[in-house]
Amino acid sequence: MQKRNATAAVIGAGDYIGAEIAKRFAAEGFEVFAGRRNGDKLAPLVKQIEESGGEVQARSLDARKEDEIISFLNDADRHAPLEVCIFNIGANVNFPILETTERVFRKVWEMACYSGFLAGREAARLMLPRGKGHIFFTGATASLRGGVGYAAFASAKFGLRAVAQAMARELGPKNIHVAHLIIDSGVDTEWVRQRRLEALGPDALNDADALMPPASVADAYWQLYQQPRSAWTFEMEIRPFKEKW
Repeated sequence: MQKRNATAAVIGAGDYIGAEIAKRFAAEGFEVFAGRRNGDKLAPLVKQIEESGGEVQARSLDARKEDEIISFLNDADRHAPLEVCIFNIGANVNFPILETTERVFRKVWEMACYSGFLAGREAARLMLPRGKGHIFFTGATASLRGGVGYAAFASAKFGLRAVAQAMARELGPKNIHVAHLIIDSGVDTEWVRQRRLEALGPDALNDADALMPPASVADAYWQLYQQPRSAWTFEMEIRPFKEKW
């Protein structure tokens, strides 16, 4: 492992995608700052990374709160220059339109869009003086189209995509790579597995190629990071080869 004098911040370091992103960048020599709502749940991730020889700092983080985002990213930058910031908060909910309360709609927007704006803005604030950096956002199928029951989630993800695109146009010429990763697939998490079983019956999990492993998402982010600035991708769509689209 080549140690780098650089930090990668993962905002939304959950048990699956976020954890795999953190492990991948730690394995590549970054000091990782991992944040999630309940920082105590990061203990298994910290143990895995440290046992593999990596460096990680775990923090409780409510990404909807401006002061917490500022503190989190500033702490990361003090350890080593912030080179990568990955925003990975999901907020996937499904409610019929008449059951979508004002509170649900607002909270989903706060989690999936507003907090992404805060993270991207504060990461850019730290990267711009150095003239380099990478800011990546996790999107979903709902980033491109609304579906039945997804008025809250899709509107938030549409908004996050717009934030990312505006930032990419502004910051790209300043040598900061902003990218939006659309995961057009179910990811192999416990929540998705249960939903598939409920919707499709007991055989829903028999096909191992039907769901995307979280490590594959982490690989996609690493590929984005490695791109030369002469050929940066703004938007990448990934899906298993069996996914219908």
